[in-house]
Amino acid sequence: MGIFRILTVIRKIYAVLLFLSLSISPANAKLFGAENFFLDNGLQVIVIPNHKAPIVKQMLWYKAGAVDEESGRGGTAHLLEHLMFRGTDKVKGSRLNDILEQNGAESNAFTSLDYTAYHQSLDISKLELAMALEADRMQNLKITPKDFELERDIVFQERKQVVENNPAAPFSESYRRLLWQEHPYGRPVSGTSEEIKSLKIEDVKKFYKDYYSPDNAVLILSGDIDTATAKVLAEKYYGKIKPRALASKKEFPKINENLRASLKMELPQINAERLVRTYIAPSYNTDKKEIYNLSVFSKYLGEGETSELYKSLVLDKKLALSVSSDYDFASRSYGRFSISALPAEGVSPEDLNKAIDEELAKAVNGLNIDKVNKTKDKMLAGLVYLQDNPFEAASIVGGMAAVGMTVDDIEKHADNIRKVSYQNVKKAANKLFSSSARIDGILSPKGEK
Repeated sequence: MGIFRILTVIRKIYAVLLFLSLSISPANAKLFGAENFFLDNGLQVIVIPNHKAPIVKQMLWYKAGAVDEESGRGGTAHLLEHLMFRGTDKVKGSRLNDILEQNGAESNAFTSLDYTAYHQSLDISKLELAMALEADRMQNLKITPKDFELERDIVFQERKQVVENNPAAPFSESYRRLLWQEHPYGRPVSGTSEEIKSLKIEDVKKFYKDYYSPDNAVLILSGDIDTATAKVLAEKYYGKIKPRALASKKEFPKINENLRASLKMELPQINAERLVRTYIAPSYNTDKKEIYNLSVFSKYLGEGETSELYKSLVLDKKLALSVSSDYDFASRSYGRFSISALPAEGVSPEDLNKAIDEELAKAVNGLNIDKVNKTKDKMLAGLVYLQDNPFEAASIVGGMAAVGMTVDDIEKHADNIRKVSYQNVKKAANKLFSSSARIDGILSPKGEK
């Protein structure tokens, strides 16, 4: 439930396109066979049946994360995540984890910018126990001054150990702030050390009251369960919870599309130069149709050793030790498209950046029907095994649903990739590179020239 779990989950969500691009045949077949329904109190329930083993994963995703914190109150969402394990009137102190462990369950949680999730992996015979415990803390959490002080200190120490002891952290956080300007995506999920120390018990109580409500949550049940059973159990354990008056969701500020900025930083303990370039890109919530074009383009451009950038800059010209692209469309606000690279020995980051510019132009101009079709085939060719893993399915579907993606769109993702044309891929790439906010970053070992 610490920051290291946050970082792991964020990396997983950033790779969601890879996970979702499964080989499904024939066309219009579903990826996961997920079904969803809503309780009268607004709770969305998504069921992903998989009867190969008597196991199940329950995940409860709240559509509230670091972006929902009040200005200057960074770390509130993450601190509340910790306090959710501190008990209710029915389950005192830290007994929740003890009870789950005694019943063979694995339990944890994580906080991100857009959402917070709580999850248990367990035998299907123990599902009702997990549901009862989760429903109890959705409505009856008790936050005592003693527990608050204890967990705030733990969160503060996490920040020190995991984030501030990371040699690249000052660069990463400065880079993010520069990229996102006044947008809350520029905040660290952990909050700063100063913010954490200044948090009051009233801050987390208010966040809990404002956002932890059934009509602001998605429940995922993935594994040896069918929809009919899930409806009975969801109604039994969650159906009587009354929705709260939710706080108004803040409007996200608009990004200045004309932003062009750069950040250079030298830091000790950095063992090699590295560069990164990020564009503010369409997301599912800002341009639903464009995400499929950019997903195909990212795969073609820089995902894997057969991608255009890797073949040219690493294999042919030997200018980089590694180079890759990454596209994240799974967010409540804007998405992002990134290119990162490690220069080869003797190659300056500036020279590699110029080479990347040249290769981007070549890659876009060289797009044709055959290349796009081959890329789509690669995206649709593998990873079928994920359909056999109910735990991965719960994470993928839950992460998408928590930012507003419909179950229908999740299930039709492969079909939407098939429909992408090379003309639209080229058009999307040209638009991204010509009219999107962009920053370039170079991180070097301190003292290196």
